[in-house]
Amino acid sequence: MNAEQSAQLRWSKSSYSGDEGGECVEIACDSLAVHVRDSKERGGPRLAFARSAWAGFVAGLGRDRA
Repeated sequence: MNAEQSAQLRWSKSSYSGDEGGECVEIACDSLAVHVRDSKERGGPRLAFARSAWAGFVAGLGRDRA
């Protein structure tokens, strides 16, 4: 992803995140991937996951842990 494409991403943070800082991540989606970054270090490193991998991750969050 080049700088121009990166600048066009629309980042969002969970509505559960407060304004006092803390540990939050932001995500942005494009046609191929879900991008993840630290909300406190927006210019720092980012991760990119295939949309199918992200969907599996999110689906797993709702499963009961025994």
